[in-house]
Amino acid sequence: MLGLGGVIGAGLFVGSGAGIAMAGPGIVVSYLIAGALAMCVMRMLGEMSAAMPASGSFSVHAERALGRWAGFSAGWLYWFLLVVVLAVEATGAAQIANGWLPSVPQWAWVLLFMVFFTGTNLAAVKNFGEFEFWFAALKVFAIVAFLVLGLLAVFGLLPDTDPVGLTHLAGRDGFLPGGWQGVISGVLAVVFAFGGLEVVTIAAAESDDPVRSVSRAVRSAVFRILFFYVGSMLVIVTVLPWTAQKAGLSPYVTVLDAIGIPSAGQIMNIVVFVALLSALNANLYGSSRMVFSLAGRGEAPRSLLKVSGGGVPRRAVLASVAFGFVSVLLNLKWPDSVFLYMLNAVGAVLLFVWALIAVSQLRLRRRIEREAPERLVLRMWLFPGLTWATLAAMAFVFGLMLTNDAARPQLLWSLGATALVLAAAGVRELRARRLSPEAGVGTGDAGTRNAAGPDRP
Repeated sequence: MLGLGGVIGAGLFVGSGAGIAMAGPGIVVSYLIAGALAMCVMRMLGEMSAAMPASGSFSVHAERALGRWAGFSAGWLYWFLLVVVLAVEATGAAQIANGWLPSVPQWAWVLLFMVFFTGTNLAAVKNFGEFEFWFAALKVFAIVAFLVLGLLAVFGLLPDTDPVGLTHLAGRDGFLPGGWQGVISGVLAVVFAFGGLEVVTIAAAESDDPVRSVSRAVRSAVFRILFFYVGSMLVIVTVLPWTAQKAGLSPYVTVLDAIGIPSAGQIMNIVVFVALLSALNANLYGSSRMVFSLAGRGEAPRSLLKVSGGGVPRRAVLASVAFGFVSVLLNLKWPDSVFLYMLNAVGAVLLFVWALIAVSQLRLRRRIEREAPERLVLRMWLFPGLTWATLAAMAFVFGLMLTNDAARPQLLWSLGATALVLAAAGVRELRARRLSPEAGVGTGDAGTRNAAGPDRP
């Protein structure tokens, strides 16, 4: 359920409208391309995590494969990404709640959400799992209901509706009104909506059977998520002409209104509200486990390793939520200046992390095949060709961002943030080598000190 629900968020329910505006019905192809890229990354990450479960997930794998600098960079970049995006989610949820109860100020809602989810994450890891299970269940139910209603509308099986068939898919402007350029632009608009799947492998390290948990989640979740995403887009552009979508309004709301579902806007508001809280909860969890893993490998203050009697890394949770509170304050106070720069600085970080995952898998696969092939219970498809193709696709997306006026600032700011983290990693590695000639050379045992995760023996 974490694999299914963790990635389904406001990016799908609301942000997909921007992709439809660029690609028209071709957005279906855009989602297929972006989803295939995400599936390949998750398969690579699943292979490594099933063979070597670790609470730090890809950060630990990067260190094992490439050296301390890679683990440090991947871990801190991802932590920064989570705590900054957390502010967007908390603020978005507060705006919706403020619309329902205007007498309660927006900042009070933000405070309530942050305190509540901090408390649940401090109490026990099972609380995180329980909340995510029900959040995911609601989101999955909402999408399945939407798909069913959409198909009924397509075949004219709803009251007061006529069958539309495939007319809108190849209407006046054709299936690709923006040509392949529109499809490619659509990929750029939707690829980041698949971010969040990585938390599955972080959480799996704290399950009773990490290897089985990772294998099951990666095998099933990615296909189901692709089905939900592509299926939703196919229904949206089939029920209505793509030009019927309105700027700033969820395409789901537009379709539900068109087929006569009462209070469609409020229904989707509730779903988006839950999606935002789910992402907030998952980001608090993921960021705390990432910084805990970094501390276990000497890449963050050792004081963050202290855990509660129930095995929760409470100091790591508090450190992550503290920066999360700072991000929220910046978002509320300076949304168009300071916080915008921070948000731009993490705009392309997910792709940097995905690239490190791919390179790490190339290195570790050979090592595992040579030393312990029985640990490869989950294998990357068509290795190594598909791994290299995935890296080439990511390089292509980077190139698209560089040539796109709207995406270029995000790429440049993210490159700046990545350069700072890489510089810090380089300085740490130089100091480590001066202290000990053997340190920082990537001997392959990184992460074993906390590979079981904070909630495991």
